[in-house]
Amino acid sequence: MKTHFFPLVFLLIFSLAQGLNPKCDIQDHGSNLQVFHVYSPCSPFKPSKPLSWEEDVLQTLAKDQARVQFLSSLVAKKSVVPIASGRQIVQSPTYIVKANIGTPPQPMLMAMDTSSDAAWVPCTGCIGCSSSAFDFAKSTTFKTLGCQAAQCKQVPNPTCGGSACAFNMTYGGSTIAGNLSQDTITLATDLIPNYAFGCLQKTAGSSVPPQGVLGLGRGPLSLLSQSQNLYQSTFSYCLPSIRSPNFSGSLRLGPSGQPVRIKYTPLLKNPRRPSLYYVNLIGIRVGRRIVDIPPSAIAFNPSTGAGTIIDSGTVFTRLVEPAYVAVRDAFRRRVRVANVTSLGGFDTCYSVPINAPTITFMFSGMNVTLPQENLLLHSTAGSITCLAMASAPALNVIANMQQQNHRVVFDVPNSRVGVARELCS
Repeated sequence: MKTHFFPLVFLLIFSLAQGLNPKCDIQDHGSNLQVFHVYSPCSPFKPSKPLSWEEDVLQTLAKDQARVQFLSSLVAKKSVVPIASGRQIVQSPTYIVKANIGTPPQPMLMAMDTSSDAAWVPCTGCIGCSSSAFDFAKSTTFKTLGCQAAQCKQVPNPTCGGSACAFNMTYGGSTIAGNLSQDTITLATDLIPNYAFGCLQKTAGSSVPPQGVLGLGRGPLSLLSQSQNLYQSTFSYCLPSIRSPNFSGSLRLGPSGQPVRIKYTPLLKNPRRPSLYYVNLIGIRVGRRIVDIPPSAIAFNPSTGAGTIIDSGTVFTRLVEPAYVAVRDAFRRRVRVANVTSLGGFDTCYSVPINAPTITFMFSGMNVTLPQENLLLHSTAGSITCLAMASAPALNVIANMQQQNHRVVFDVPNSRVGVARELCS
């Protein structure tokens, strides 16, 4: 069976009616939502034509790099809540959940993304959008927000020529335009009225996204902020392995049912980018030995935004160059195979079987030890194995491949995040 490594794309929301397997239409319950891999048989975003393993990996790396560049660009910049930022579109969530929008509810698939705040919905009549869109005219609870609305102040550079709080932004060779809107959103069996989101009216350019997003960041337009009374700014997820695309993980909303026995590390506050989930990475161990990393490479710096974040939308963990080189070299020494090759952005690949060490991320109050399944990419035929990490320009990102088959708990009121091993199914 071919192993899939998903090329990531940031998206516009598709209807569940887009040819999904009937067996996939399992009802979510309580405040628990199934999480599907973007290449799952339960996802309409599977590639229409299978790619070779090498093509798959290289495409994923290219898409992933765009997200890492975006996250790194936030360092040392003044923070704004990007309800309509074109740069947000460049990001690449790879796990999707079911949601319903409007009254009566229209079923949608949305990508969960811990580094975004706003939700994005392509609306009916959108020029250049996907053929599947939210038909706001059929919803009795839909409303376009005006410029006087408090949420409009969260939109960078809103346009108020008419009554609507509108945005028109460019990114790369593309543009997006739409209105800040409001409607009821239903997650599992939980109903959230008056949810503010970006309703896209026009897109143009080659980098227009093919899927939509549900922002799980900490900003004022995120799900956490807009459902404060319901979920108390607490959630967790368990991401299924990319090697098991048939399986579904879970997104658990609210404090109820979260793990009791789990170790936590404090969440750090970055005033320049308050939406991101910063943690204090104090060291990295390869096997049993702590790697000699320059302290400045992993130190949290609130004045510049440097440090380490946990992110659900980046695929492969990135470390700033001094930290990455130190970890990579320690990994190579432990593997003890002289013939090291490269593949795209991966510079530590082997064409012979290897015995790889574990890698442990050491946080304040919590260590997370990753087994081989979270560290290595294997080609379909098993002839190539790569260390699934790379260097980053300015920010350390603990990405979703390294989080798979772990329960990650975000407890914002207590300013902490917990991680524990859990098989996602």
